[in-house]
Amino acid sequence: MTAAKPSLELLRSLTDEHVLRELMRARRLTRADLAHRTGLSKPTVGESVRRLTEAGLVADTGERTPGGRGRGRVGSYYALTDQVGTALVFSIAPDGVVAERVDARGDTVTRTRQEITRPARPAQVAAALRTAAEHARHDAAPTTRLAVVSAADPVDRTTGRLIQLPDAPFLLGELDPVEVLTPYVAGPVIVDNDVNWAAQAERDSNPAAPRDFAYLHLGEGLGCAVVSDGEIRRGHTGIAGEIAHLITLGPHGQATRLIEVFGELGLRRADSTAIDVDRLLSSATGHGAQAAATRHTLGQAISGVLAAIVALADPELVVIGGSWGTRPAMVDAISSAFARFPRHVRSRLPR
Repeated sequence: MTAAKPSLELLRSLTDEHVLRELMRARRLTRADLAHRTGLSKPTVGESVRRLTEAGLVADTGERTPGGRGRGRVGSYYALTDQVGTALVFSIAPDGVVAERVDARGDTVTRTRQEITRPARPAQVAAALRTAAEHARHDAAPTTRLAVVSAADPVDRTTGRLIQLPDAPFLLGELDPVEVLTPYVAGPVIVDNDVNWAAQAERDSNPAAPRDFAYLHLGEGLGCAVVSDGEIRRGHTGIAGEIAHLITLGPHGQATRLIEVFGELGLRRADSTAIDVDRLLSSATGHGAQAAATRHTLGQAISGVLAAIVALADPELVVIGGSWGTRPAMVDAISSAFARFPRHVRSRLPR
């Protein structure tokens, strides 16, 4: 049997996608520029530009390249039109919901913020999402094509619902951002947790980033994203990387769940498993013996988690981010403890 050949319609669609992507990156290009950047032939690019122009997605800007009198043909610059539309970008975090409307070039058109209380309840967060969406879309003439949501909670990979895990520090109960936001967009609502998005940004913004790395987030919440062969690994339900309940070394040398280490050190918020970052920094980054002991305990606990990540995921690199994980004193404590493990990989801060 021979493999089925791709249809002409599919090839045209892929070509148009390449052309649109390059125009998103460069804002305006000639057909010759597009051919060079995409690796496609000039006639193929020309046909794509014609189709996209007829669809109202691309337009001739009226600008021309220098030409004539032996300097080559004059080229026309093309750019995206407003008909390409915009996207809504949401961040759901313990301190509030932020919504931005961005254009196809990644520029922020509008931005709004809605406060939420602690502990956040699903109904309250859903209301904040709706209000933020309405404000972000206010007077939006172009079509809102899609919504992208970053949540400081585990996300079900099939449904996009936020998942309530035992001792989760933030949302109490489940929330369905897809259901809430679908009325505000013409296309899909894409939901993932904040650590996975951070890992994707690390991968996409750094051409030299390895294809196999882990991103460890150490902030009010604890999380890890695993990138293998260049792809985020979410697990069967989407909650891969939830490290709070990994067994590691506790303050007294005993096996302890990671989240309980912070409880024993008195570094969690009242009536919550969320880490009190201000208290942690004041307790662990000073110059006294007590601060050194707290740093040592945290370094031991985090290095035990790193050892488990290395054993299971075999990354080339571990990126350590988060509001307290990037502080120099904590970086030194974690790196020093981790260096004593037999399977050690390099680590660094986010770029």
